[in-house]
Amino acid sequence: MSSEAEGRFHIVDVSSITSRPQRATLLTADGVRIEAVYEPCTQGVTETAVVLAHGFTGSADRPAVRRAARTLSAYAAVVTFSFRGHGRSGGRSTVGDREVLDLAAAVRWARKLGHARVATVGFSMGGSVVLRHAAMERDTGGHTDAVVAVSAPARWYYRGTPSMRRVHWVITRPFGRLVGRYGLRTRIDNRDWDPVPLSPVEAVPMIAPTPLLIVHGDRDPYFPVDHPRMLAAAGGCELWLEHGMGHAENAADEGLLRRVGDWLTRR
Repeated sequence: MSSEAEGRFHIVDVSSITSRPQRATLLTADGVRIEAVYEPCTQGVTETAVVLAHGFTGSADRPAVRRAARTLSAYAAVVTFSFRGHGRSGGRSTVGDREVLDLAAAVRWARKLGHARVATVGFSMGGSVVLRHAAMERDTGGHTDAVVAVSAPARWYYRGTPSMRRVHWVITRPFGRLVGRYGLRTRIDNRDWDPVPLSPVEAVPMIAPTPLLIVHGDRDPYFPVDHPRMLAAAGGCELWLEHGMGHAENAADEGLLRRVGDWLTRR
């Protein structure tokens, strides 16, 4: 197996990839180094790759992300990565703003590895990122061919649940950011958004005709069901409201992930 530095990737030749996961360091458009993992489809060669975008305080190596990758690898090759400020990636988290550049780098890497079709699946913060990415990266090497947003917020600055009030405390308070860094292993940028990025609900109408699926639990402790309904009302997409489901990748069981895999293969 050969590897070489090529452009913004430390890249592995897809023709020599084994059945084992392959790790790489990607460089985003603004110069942040992002850790990424490639896993071939367990059912053989496929033209499709799925890029998984984790939630806030997650990483490519978290058990729930690895479980999602294993399940979806039965349907397609899978790329996981850690957003800036998370895991072994560099930089600091901007909590959904410049993370679009991280996702674009991962999508471009999947295409560089030889996959003609690339879908994105995002959870919570990652769900907001896949929506904004699909709206912003149109007709580029970083574009996506299908989008799944799981447990995504519809709008910014939401504080309507105790869980989100705790998240805002971590993000906005100096001591909260220390808790984030040392307790949650997440390095958070201390600067306010300037300008405020395009919101998920504003992004949805810009995604069509790319297929879009919104998945949300009716027991989500962070974002109640008015969020997915607002997203679904904003543009052409499919909405799954999951009975008894909680929040994001930790609550996405294998049955749901297999249904997502089936949905992706039909698009």
